[in-house]
Amino acid sequence: MNTLNIVGIGGGTGLPMLLAGLADDTAVDLSAIVTVSDNGGSSGRLSESFAMPAVGDLRNCLVALSGSDSRLADIFQYRFAAGGGLEGHALGNLIVARFS
Repeated sequence: MNTLNIVGIGGGTGLPMLLAGLADDTAVDLSAIVTVSDNGGSSGRLSESFAMPAVGDLRNCLVALSGSDSRLADIFQYRFAAGGGLEGHALGNLIVARFS
């Protein structure tokens, strides 16, 4: 069986949707080039605080690439409801920011 190589370029909502739709197809080898210009919510706060690119779109693409039944998706999409400075942050954003 031939493998189709697909590279998605973008960010926002569209790229993760495309990746999620193709992630479970075994005949497709997926890659993504993700923009890091998001400035809202958790991603924007981390970007400002640590002078780093915004990681929210990257997190969403990693989740999409992990497949539909992934525990990684649950962990990365978890948002803190309280906790002082953690409130509103997505755990995946904090993980990606730590290793950036």
